[in-house]
Amino acid sequence: MTEVTTARSALRTRPGRAGDLDPVDSTTLDGRTRDALAELLLTMADDEFVVGFWDSEWTGIAPALEQDVAFSSLAQDEIGHARVFYELLSRLAGGDADTIAFGRQPQGYRHARLLDHPRTDWAFSVARRYLYDTADAVRLEALAGGSFMPLANLVAKIRREETYHLAHLDAWVGRLAGGGEQPRSRLEGALERLWTDALTVFTPLTGDAESVLVEAGILGEPLALLAERWLKLTRGRFDALGLHVPIELGVPRADGRSGHGADFEWLWNEFTSVYRLEPGATW
Repeated sequence: MTEVTTARSALRTRPGRAGDLDPVDSTTLDGRTRDALAELLLTMADDEFVVGFWDSEWTGIAPALEQDVAFSSLAQDEIGHARVFYELLSRLAGGDADTIAFGRQPQGYRHARLLDHPRTDWAFSVARRYLYDTADAVRLEALAGGSFMPLANLVAKIRREETYHLAHLDAWVGRLAGGGEQPRSRLEGALERLWTDALTVFTPLTGDAESVLVEAGILGEPLALLAERWLKLTRGRFDALGLHVPIELGVPRADGRSGHGADFEWLWNEFTSVYRLEPGATW
């Protein structure tokens, strides 16, 4: 894995074109709100972190040189986004961003199960990224006008990059859908396999954390309503392309961000390998 061997230093030094964080004053939040926001930040950071490392798996083996460069860039962007989310979390709740990112055991990560699948083939990676990017776009929109300004301002910057990510993946979905029987069949098969797990991006937060964030004006709507908006968006796109995908909303599984299996454990071993050599080192 080309980028994983320098993962720790990349997380520390790459500014992640989202830019620097605004000053964070956690005393402006009561304890319940701070804890709820910390949980949300961890889920979002882990999502970006894990999808970034899966994307880095395509470095050197993508189907075309242009896509080799593009997916490497996507990977760096997502890890950069994860970095600033981890940094905001550390300023809000304490701890060190590097330790949060690399210092947990596999079952301590809170990314959506959509991101537990291995790289597989190109159509599978495109399908997963499209499902994730559309869901993430809906989630970011619900945070962009939030009352906690360090997060709202950060999200506004990240959305500018994510717009290009989604446009790139949308173009590839269209290209595979119109590329003949085999590419179309592979894309449909991947979307069908991933659909249930795609809902886990909207897995409810624990306890009353979601309602606390909505009440505080940090999150615009509950995740269940965001899932409905996402369903309408993806269904419209697939129908326009004539893709036959069994789309139903359903209910995100309660364990949608836990119980990660062997495929993620393999990835975890890769991206924590340098950190685990000497966890207390300064790189």
